[in-house]
Amino acid sequence: MNIKRARLGVFGYFFLLGLMVGFWAAGLPSLNQRLQLGEGRLGVVLLLVSFGALGSMLIAGQLVDRLSSRRMSQVAAPLCALALLGPALAPDYTTLMVSAVVLGLGIGVVEVAINTHSVEVEHQYGRPIISAFHGTWSLGGAVGGAITSIALGLGADAQMLLVGAALVIPVLDLTLSGTLLPPPEPVAEQEGEGNGRRIPWGLVLILGVAAFAAHLSEGAAMDWTGLHSSNILGVDPAIAPIAFTIFSTAMTVVRFVGDPVRARLGNVTTVGLAGAIATAGYALVLLSPVFGGVALAWIGWGLTGVGLATVIPVLFSAVGASGGSVGKALALLTAFGYTGLLMGPAVLGFVAEATSLRISLIIPAVFAAIIALAGVPALRRLPSATKVPAKV
Repeated sequence: MNIKRARLGVFGYFFLLGLMVGFWAAGLPSLNQRLQLGEGRLGVVLLLVSFGALGSMLIAGQLVDRLSSRRMSQVAAPLCALALLGPALAPDYTTLMVSAVVLGLGIGVVEVAINTHSVEVEHQYGRPIISAFHGTWSLGGAVGGAITSIALGLGADAQMLLVGAALVIPVLDLTLSGTLLPPPEPVAEQEGEGNGRRIPWGLVLILGVAAFAAHLSEGAAMDWTGLHSSNILGVDPAIAPIAFTIFSTAMTVVRFVGDPVRARLGNVTTVGLAGAIATAGYALVLLSPVFGGVALAWIGWGLTGVGLATVIPVLFSAVGASGGSVGKALALLTAFGYTGLLMGPAVLGFVAEATSLRISLIIPAVFAAIIALAGVPALRRLPSATKVPAKV
């Protein structure tokens, strides 16, 4: 099997998963209008997608360890994209809720399967490459959103656009199925290599805390950058979204260039530095109403994106480098991360309503520091995690 071909295949899967999510997210306003949902019911739909994904992740880890990440990716990716047909064609709110759960279940399985395969590819490739995979996911989401915006601007029907995505993306997924690596040879249980048992579960839980902290800080930035600019800094609503654009662009760019950095610095230093940069970014955002205004806030959001960009790829790579079957361990990390992404914006909303948005943003700043406080000591103790893949 050509490892470079497998690398391109994983790039393709990440891009198509991001593309699917991009179409789904960009199509939500039209879906909301078609079914006259309102903000409350639309919020329930989004929660059902997240809970569906979260619920399927731990099961997916066991399936990946038993059936291989290759087989699970080949089957789950096209079925997940096909599940977009449910929301696209849903005639009412009840059907949409069921469809949202099914879509979430598919996303959870694909996330675990393709991330597990990415660490297998990196291990055989011989140098860090995982960060760029995650950058490709972000790029796919941006492309999906851009296609939707352009098509709707040209008068395309929003429902048919989502149906088209649900039919075309699975075909593209199937064309990539032959590029993935063959399943690894089974490792004997008595040697302690099977089912991910070489990885101490206490360390995986601590790494899960770091993943939770990273995604909570990311979710807070994604959902509250614009409101911070407009409500706290008094920026015009037309300019307020620039803060999110800066954060998102910084994160995407750094993910594409993060692998050489990790190759030079190592996993432990990279995560420690990432946590410190993200914390500094949030500190500048918190200080911006007093010093520097919107310019300082933009610098802060940019630094936050830079810091958070490589955390999840490094954690996944470190667990994968520990040997054995890692599907369940990666599923646990993914589930922790999704929980943070799900809880972060909601918790900040409640705290902001009870106090103020400025005070609520202290929470992701603290969790940005927890990335380094939890991740660095755990990585130092994780077998083989202090080293990055290197060609021999």
